[in-house]
Amino acid sequence: MKVAKAKGRLRGKQPKLKPAQEAHLVELWRAGKHTSAELAELFSVARSTVYRAVQRAGEPKAVRARKA
Repeated sequence: MKVAKAKGRLRGKQPKLKPAQEAHLVELWRAGKHTSAELAELFSVARSTVYRAVQRAGEPKAVRARKA
């Protein structure tokens, strides 16, 4: 690990979404026309990734839409 860190190769897990993709996802979320499940499928990520992206963007805690 020390050798890898010294060479600058210690990076950890790479993000699933690029910054532009994450911004687009948040934009679609704010528009309110897609559910978290739809966005997750559209971007090929888990729903938890959608919630995390929305939270990082400074939105209030994402809540699931309930069927009435």
